[in-house]
Amino acid sequence: MGDLNARGASARRFPPEPESVPQARRFVRAALDHVAADLVETAQLLVSELVTNAVLHARTPVEVTACAEGGTVRVRVSDRRPDRGLVPHECSPYAGTGQGLALAGLLASRCGVDMGEEHKSVWFELRPGGGPPRPAGWEVTAPPCRAGATVTLIDVPEALYSASQQHRNTLLREATLAAAAGTGLVGVTAHDLAVAHDTSNLISACVTAALREQPAEAGFRSLRLGMPPDAGPAVRTLWEVLDVAEDAAREECLLTLPALPRNRVFHHWLFDQIAGQLDGENPMAWSVVPREPGAGLSELVPWDAGQVSAARVPTIAADERNVIIAANTAAADLFGRHPDDLLGQPLTMLMPEHLRRRHTGSFTSLLLTGQPRILGRSVPLPALHRDGRLIPIRLFIQTQETADGRTVFVAQLTPRAAASVAPASPLGRPRSAPWPREPGGPLEPAAHEGARAAGGGPAGVSALERLALMADTGAALSGAPDLDAGLQRVAGILTRRLADWCAVDLFTENAEVERVCVVHRAPGEASPEQHEGPLPPVSASARGPLARALRGAGPLLLTEPPPSDQAGSPLDAHYLQLLRQLGADSVVVAPLRARREVIGALTVARGGRRRPFTRADLPLVDDLVRTLALGVDNARLHQETRNIAERLQRSLLPVLPQVPNLRLAARYAASSTTAQVGGDWYDSFVLPGGDTAVVIGDVAGHNLDAAIAMSQLRSMLRGIAVGREEPPETVLRRLDAANHSFYREATATCVYGLIRSFGEGRWELVHSSAGHLPPLLTVPGGPNRFLEDGSGLMLGVDPGLPRTRASDEIPADATVLLYTDGLVERRGEPLDHALDRLSRHAAALAREPLDVFCDELLIRLGADGEDDIAVLAVRPTPLP
Repeated sequence: MGDLNARGASARRFPPEPESVPQARRFVRAALDHVAADLVETAQLLVSELVTNAVLHARTPVEVTACAEGGTVRVRVSDRRPDRGLVPHECSPYAGTGQGLALAGLLASRCGVDMGEEHKSVWFELRPGGGPPRPAGWEVTAPPCRAGATVTLIDVPEALYSASQQHRNTLLREATLAAAAGTGLVGVTAHDLAVAHDTSNLISACVTAALREQPAEAGFRSLRLGMPPDAGPAVRTLWEVLDVAEDAAREECLLTLPALPRNRVFHHWLFDQIAGQLDGENPMAWSVVPREPGAGLSELVPWDAGQVSAARVPTIAADERNVIIAANTAAADLFGRHPDDLLGQPLTMLMPEHLRRRHTGSFTSLLLTGQPRILGRSVPLPALHRDGRLIPIRLFIQTQETADGRTVFVAQLTPRAAASVAPASPLGRPRSAPWPREPGGPLEPAAHEGARAAGGGPAGVSALERLALMADTGAALSGAPDLDAGLQRVAGILTRRLADWCAVDLFTENAEVERVCVVHRAPGEASPEQHEGPLPPVSASARGPLARALRGAGPLLLTEPPPSDQAGSPLDAHYLQLLRQLGADSVVVAPLRARREVIGALTVARGGRRRPFTRADLPLVDDLVRTLALGVDNARLHQETRNIAERLQRSLLPVLPQVPNLRLAARYAASSTTAQVGGDWYDSFVLPGGDTAVVIGDVAGHNLDAAIAMSQLRSMLRGIAVGREEPPETVLRRLDAANHSFYREATATCVYGLIRSFGEGRWELVHSSAGHLPPLLTVPGGPNRFLEDGSGLMLGVDPGLPRTRASDEIPADATVLLYTDGLVERRGEPLDHALDRLSRHAAALAREPLDVFCDELLIRLGADGEDDIAVLAVRPTPLP
């Protein structure tokens, strides 16, 4: 680049100010006024980015030199910080900063960097037509630090790190521009901002170097960073500056959006690990850090549209424009549509009209504030079928990162008529995420753990490790929210400690075989999910290892894949294809037996450089399949019981009556975390005398017995109420006596009320309560009031005690809300606080239509509910 000193070269020095960037662009245009317009525009773009880097990071005067000779444009940007090495980032087109070096590498014919004792110069050449091939990229300079300490970052999610780094750089750039404009961040000095920039570059350089040294491992890496031992205070300063900048972005004081929850949590973990380890603390893996909803481990899974198609539950993915970009067949069937009909459509097309504006507002609020309302939480709400009917579902949304740094919102939609639980990942199964280590466990990077596990068997697995593997396998399955998630967790453990990949095949109720789980240590390369789903039948001609295991033989050891001529049936051919495509060199396949029947098979395989399985490994695999089979059988029995009880419970939910000038709406949502079966119920019917009866109740317990007791109490109450038409307190007393006669052990709470009209649009509620939470009266524009009179003991305690009643006038357009404790109660929270929260939300919804009123209460208060929820709302309407 000595040519820049030739005759005709123009040079100009600029101060380290943001204003220097447009001035440098104008200078380059003037210096190259005789050059082709396309070259001048490219030179201006690159100079703009490089001068911005110098202003932000070097913070010294910047000299720009430009000349053109023989059609070739040569430009140099120099600063006086040779100690500040380049920190190139692999930025996506969506990155808000850090583009300078990347753009020069892409657009320039040649580019490079010259380092002197007192200066550093970045230069580039532009030639008409592009010129000769340019270098593949920029060389990463040594991290600008004196590495004297080692920081170990365990289970770093590469996609999340990349997105968080981009956001960190953008925040710091915007904070610098705000400070230059005289509207800096409150409490952040110019020195703090400079330290934050330098420390961010230091971390970026160290992590980039470590990432290039450590090969990828399933999207997660464990990295060792060389850091200066005294960098702890600077890291904490960076942490504080970013927190203040996040607040400013949330208040719309910066020209960037705030981070989503997982970025904030990840940055806090990253900075805490670096500063803490420099102070002598032990490392903690990212995968074991506790997180709030919206920032969970499952968010770390890199975006893969194939995972949506392979998901076993209804799943839809939307981008940052709120447009559907992926949907599986299960989701399309749920809405009566074809998957292709959903692609490119706004997500709101699947919502009832009264929730569309709310969803758009919440989605916009998430992007503008970074504060989630339902992200990472299981929320009951209605969805819209193609034929116009509403489908009760539980919605669980989490986020994934694309390779170019964008965010994808993955929604799992579980019909509430079936068992539904908050999954451990956006797809209910963390395909790309390794099973998290427990706190206090081994702290070596994952790659070293895998190498250690490769020496499995009695020679490589101690008795203690064997017992730990058995215990962790059993705990993973028993502690999972559902069977699919449990098997994925077990597979994650086995692929980290025992094998390269594993598969679980199970018999279905129809005696067919389904591959429910395939997990590989590097799923991004192997795409194991394509092998999941229904398998060919176990025909008489099937003689392969899987067929033999499904008939009860094994554990079977395969030291090499079966030859092609042994694929005597479609099942054998399918299994042979699995072994070949996933690179199995040695395999153990074993039957899963429960209650003297074979219910499936487990396959574990090794390949590549790992020690092959031997006969010494068979006893360990045999012990594993015993534990696994017991867990699968128990989960299936538990699931069957839950489904029967919930179907019974739903079959008993009534159709609400049509009453002139009286609106009624009700909702029921099973628990998102417990057994999903309980004794909550609501009821409403018109008595022969014209009064409208309203009932809400809750039988103690969360099992089939509670659901049965609920149905019997409901039937008895209807019979007593309709047959005698007595006051509410008398009806409850008779119900209590009947309950005590037939079911002495059963206890329940209940509110029985009568809605009466006494002319001229005036209504009243006459009710009696048996230990139940008080009804809430919500009046538009007026104070809410809990109707606490008329309360008495719960049913089943002492049927001989007298009961009282209460009468309250209900104004037109006011709402009487009956509800069960699942809507309000939270563990460890005083009941008064819970009722106050309900009253505030109800007041905010007082003027909404009754369906909106009920749906919004469930969305706001029913997320992650640990108990069933029943809601019954009644609203008189004014006379025409």
